[in-house]
Amino acid sequence: MHRQAHYVVIMGVAGSGKTEVARRIAEATGDCWLDADDYHPVENVEHMRRGQPLNDDMRWPWLSAVADGAHTRSSIDDTADARTDGAQKVFIACSALKRRYRDFLCRKLDPVTFVFLDGTRDVIQTRLERRVGHFMPSALLDSQLADLEPPGPDENCVTVSIDAPIDTVVAMAIDNLAAHENSGSSTVKDNTAGKPELQGEDK
Repeated sequence: MHRQAHYVVIMGVAGSGKTEVARRIAEATGDCWLDADDYHPVENVEHMRRGQPLNDDMRWPWLSAVADGAHTRSSIDDTADARTDGAQKVFIACSALKRRYRDFLCRKLDPVTFVFLDGTRDVIQTRLERRVGHFMPSALLDSQLADLEPPGPDENCVTVSIDAPIDTVVAMAIDNLAAHENSGSSTVKDNTAGKPELQGEDK
């Protein structure tokens, strides 16, 4: 029997830990995941490898391919998975920097929740400089930060600070998603005590 998939986009700038967080959450929950970087055409990869940021004309076909890939993963997982505990989740590591990109994904993937991995420039720069084997150079961080439009209160999103060990970030993402689903609030943010804090009228 086909079950409605729930898509969860782990978003943020390069170096925020999207891929690792998406992979670890999927492993912890028994769901599937994909990395949007795998859907870039060769031209996009080479463009970024040269230290040149992508423009919208390069991003739209990529985002469409990511959405198609998520639907495919959902169908494969639905066929292979005999669980009966409700909707499966597909976790997607994708920058989704601008509001219009997220709106596009909302139209393509329904329902979808965003998890914004939020961090300071210094923390992210350090991570990028330590990263090896990735086509995205650290020199592109400033252009990514310039493009970033943090999710607004009307978006279906939770925010997690990445200024913590990866295990803590993953645990907070899982906890915040659960709090978000249980509350029906549009946004959930970390508070200073490290617990989910509801934003909006349900606070």
